[in-house]
Amino acid sequence: MNPTRTIAEFVVNAHDLPAVAIDEAKRTLVNVLAVSISASEHPSAHRLTEWARAEGATARATVIGSDLRTSPRGAAEVNGFLAHFQDYDDTHFPTILHPSAPVWPAVLAAAEERGATGAAALAAFALGEEVACRLAMSVHPWHYDAGWHITGTTGGVGAAAGAGRLLGLDADAMVYALGFAGTQASGIREVFGTDAKPMHAAKAAANGYQSAAFAAAGLNSATDIIGGRRGFWAVLSPNGHNEEALTGALGEHWELQRNGLKPYANGVVSHPIQDAVIRLRNEHALTPDQVVKIQARVCPLVLELMNRPNPTTGLDAKFSFQHCAAAALVDGAGHDAQFSDARVLDPVIASVRSRVSATVNQAIPEHEVFVTITLTDGREVSTHVEHASGSPENPLSDATLDTKFRALVEPVIGASRAATLLDVARNLDGAPNVAELLRLAAR
Repeated sequence: MNPTRTIAEFVVNAHDLPAVAIDEAKRTLVNVLAVSISASEHPSAHRLTEWARAEGATARATVIGSDLRTSPRGAAEVNGFLAHFQDYDDTHFPTILHPSAPVWPAVLAAAEERGATGAAALAAFALGEEVACRLAMSVHPWHYDAGWHITGTTGGVGAAAGAGRLLGLDADAMVYALGFAGTQASGIREVFGTDAKPMHAAKAAANGYQSAAFAAAGLNSATDIIGGRRGFWAVLSPNGHNEEALTGALGEHWELQRNGLKPYANGVVSHPIQDAVIRLRNEHALTPDQVVKIQARVCPLVLELMNRPNPTTGLDAKFSFQHCAAAALVDGAGHDAQFSDARVLDPVIASVRSRVSATVNQAIPEHEVFVTITLTDGREVSTHVEHASGSPENPLSDATLDTKFRALVEPVIGASRAATLLDVARNLDGAPNVAELLRLAAR
């Protein structure tokens, strides 16, 4: 047995998944549908959809938020882009992996292709997510620190596992599917703040589906893509890996329980700052003209990932802790509306942004922050957020998630259809297939 084979046999042979795994699959499905339908309105989404339409593939799979039906691989690609475009999708702590954006589109494409039941789709997603999260943990923090975007690299392997489960792969074929996905693992962090970042999730979803399809067709690949001499660990994480994080206690410990759903549409390490600023804003009825400076003590990843004091576009601002804090003070929110180009250029927000600073404390985790706001009358008001909203220790409630869903989906498809789609997603385990879900999510 090698690590790839161990994972493959787990995915193929797992049955009677625990309720926590199925509940996670349902919640992430609700979330990924919401952010994808909302993102489908953006010009970049329209451009990608029209590119896919021009490819002229056989209409076998649904593109969310569109009237386009295309190949399963093409649908997985566009849907992966939509799921990650707003940076409003889920995040696994502490690796900063976004598992749903690559895995759900591949699973939905495979489920639609094979006519799989809703229950089978939920189980396949949960297993694919678990593989992605465990592989991410096995290379954390070395892989991400080197500059790889972990959603694009480990996400594709999880997508192959989920799709392969629905395509009925045996253990040998699943090993090959993981091999195809692993050799295509890619995505580097230099492109954050551009359309190329969600393209990492898009390619991971598409490659994951295609890897499973290749294996189903009888093509072969490496027998240990993860642990081999020139495998994933050796090449993409040469400074270290942890095999126990990948293969330990499979089926007993579920790494997917450390996944969290976002309350804000931006990089997750800024979320505790936004929680803190909104709390102080509301508690003290603060207005921008009262604020001299906003100071935060943060985890190292804030400056590593989100130190952009002068963003110029909405996508760029999603990776600016300064903008996130400023919008939180001015608007009391951090939804996608706070990351439009217009809000980035707003003079009031820009002025507050210039008053935001942060210092790093190595002992502070990514879900914690200490914030002090200095006021023009000389007072200082401070707060400590131990666990940010949406983190595993402080998860979004189902009611809050449903509110997020309605806020994002109703403006696009209407309240009645949104309510029906939410109900279908929440009860997918009883559905004979995913056809109704995807019909409602399309145009």
